[in-house]
Amino acid sequence: MASGFVNIRRDVDDKFYRYRMPILLTKIEGKGNGIKTVLPNMSDVARALSRPPSYTTKFFGCELGAQTSVDEKNERYIVNGAHDANRLRELLDGFIDKFVLCKSCKNPETELIILKVGRQEDIIRDCKACGERTGVDMRHKLTTFILKNPPIKARKGKKAQNGDAAAGVGGGGGGGDLTPENGAEDAADDGADSDDELTRKIKAEAAELNTDTALAKEDWSADTSPEAVKARIKALEGTMAATVLGGDDEGSDDEDSPYAQFGNWIMEAPEPDDPKALNIAIYKKAEELGIEKKHKTVLILVTIFSEDVLEEIPNFAPLFKKMVTSEKHQKALLGGIERLVGLAYPDLLPQIPKILMALYQDDILDEDVVKHWATHVSKKYTDKDTSKKVRKASEPFLKWLDEADDEDSDED
Repeated sequence: MASGFVNIRRDVDDKFYRYRMPILLTKIEGKGNGIKTVLPNMSDVARALSRPPSYTTKFFGCELGAQTSVDEKNERYIVNGAHDANRLRELLDGFIDKFVLCKSCKNPETELIILKVGRQEDIIRDCKACGERTGVDMRHKLTTFILKNPPIKARKGKKAQNGDAAAGVGGGGGGGDLTPENGAEDAADDGADSDDELTRKIKAEAAELNTDTALAKEDWSADTSPEAVKARIKALEGTMAATVLGGDDEGSDDEDSPYAQFGNWIMEAPEPDDPKALNIAIYKKAEELGIEKKHKTVLILVTIFSEDVLEEIPNFAPLFKKMVTSEKHQKALLGGIERLVGLAYPDLLPQIPKILMALYQDDILDEDVVKHWATHVSKKYTDKDTSKKVRKASEPFLKWLDEADDEDSDED
């Protein structure tokens, strides 16, 4: 019902910011003393914040000194009186700051938990991004309502039911669409589909792929008009900024961090005639900053690619082989490819099988890592829908891997 989406943190101007929510809508009903403001898409907004819609509605009432009405069964949320939409959106920003954003890293990927020490009860924001637990201001009137109506926690390992989702069950913010990968990265994957379900969905959707995405097809097409190229370059610059200042590592959201310096250096580095010289220069810069062995460095390194990525991979393959030294590095590389193809250059989506093939044949990516990545939709690097699209487009390459395995088994 919402007419558009905005960043959960509206002070973040990055259009590739992966935490999004619907724009809050309002509708004035009634007259005189019976006038009221209806919030028709409050359930959608609250679901994006992973908070019960009753919390946000009651927050408005507390801030405006107005009575509120909450009907979760029919998803009808009302604030008595006539209230301007922009004013309510400003108040929603206040709710996000006080009850959603991690106080430490300002990431919305948090859930509320209630801690009891004796008779004392405190409401804590448990951040799935940085691991910090930060308290809320217990002097706010909403905290009394939260303590009386604690958030319902979804059962571990099962997808939240529709009612739970509307009540804000599960992990952090970001529209419930941010889904990091395995290991430590799985911490922010609460509420995501199970691996088996995702595998079935991806394979079912892949069957509907246009034949242009077949691995053997050679007539890959893209809009090469000056306007389209300019737009993609602008998009890539935004992705670079999101990558460098994404906050994935400690201190990485600091513009003076070595990651930010490395990203800026790559963006401004002159392109020599000899690719080998550029490879050496890039590695020396990473070494100078002390991040040549860090997996996030690989994520940033992907921004060196343009829409001509297939032609560029052979030139930079030696550099990636030197810097991609573990499974974690490979996951960062795949995350960077997701951003490159899914966000910066969407026209490259049909080429994802060829990109993966090139990296695989250069021994930069391992089969097991690619297969795990392809069947585990992740919101760590892009929004969930984009993540699914990229993985769906990779199905021809996965099929090729399976067929190659079958042939090896037959030969044995």
